[in-house]
Amino acid sequence: MNRKFIYFINPISGTGGKVLLLETIRKKTTEKEIPFEILHTNEAGDYRYLVEKIAAEKITDIIVCGGDGTVNQIANTLQGGYVNIGIIPMGSGNGLAFAAKIPRRIDSALEIIFSGRSEYVDGFYINKKFSCMLCGIGFDAQVAHDFAGQQKRGLATYVKQSVKNFFTAKPYHFEIEMDGIVINTEAFFISIANSNQFGNNFTIAPQASLHDGLLDIVVVNKMSKLRMIWSVLKQIRNGQVRMYEDKKYHRNDIHYFQAKKLRIRNPQQAPLHIDGDPAATALSFEIEIIERAFKLLMP
Repeated sequence: MNRKFIYFINPISGTGGKVLLLETIRKKTTEKEIPFEILHTNEAGDYRYLVEKIAAEKITDIIVCGGDGTVNQIANTLQGGYVNIGIIPMGSGNGLAFAAKIPRRIDSALEIIFSGRSEYVDGFYINKKFSCMLCGIGFDAQVAHDFAGQQKRGLATYVKQSVKNFFTAKPYHFEIEMDGIVINTEAFFISIANSNQFGNNFTIAPQASLHDGLLDIVVVNKMSKLRMIWSVLKQIRNGQVRMYEDKKYHRNDIHYFQAKKLRIRNPQQAPLHIDGDPAATALSFEIEIIERAFKLLMP
């Protein structure tokens, strides 16, 4: 099949990196004799026009040169379709790219894109809002909200905001309902993941798969701050999915479940992020997996 690409690039990304990115895309794609167009991402995240453009121009691949937020917006628009989505990781966390083993190097990411190997991967809805890999309620969401307000982005800024919030973090009350079980808990945060990534190779849900039809739910319960550091590090290294056991629940610092759908009541309105971007919170969240949501180019 003849392929035809659209590359999406953030027009306000770093100048030096953007020049190299544009030069590499033009050179390598022309060498492959693949027709392509380069478009700018838009701040509003509205890509509905793509559906008509893809059909009219026979576009086969949409390549996102950016982070999880832009992938979210484009994958949401194109979910359920036949078009491949590729990623050249240019964001702050790049969680989906790292989960799919897509490297940061532009040349290496392009080789994966040119190979044309794609798989359907899952997504999920949280209160009917689309997520391509991860949402969080509580501490990590507060970090995302504060990070979004910073003029300078990048890993160093994210770490700074994480440390700042760590010292002021407080647990929230949540009620989690899944598979007929109701859990009342005090927790610093809850992560609902389709990918094993927080971003930057921080694997909060080590057993998560992009295409197993399941959500991975990680609950970091109330504990001392020092103990939380140790518990989260242990979770990153070898966190294991376990069945819920009522008598043992409060003996464990971190709980790791899997489900196709769940409800979380959030009476204290802990903050929310979706794929690393701040989102409006709610008193209750209905969360459900979307199997085979979109086609991702991957190794």
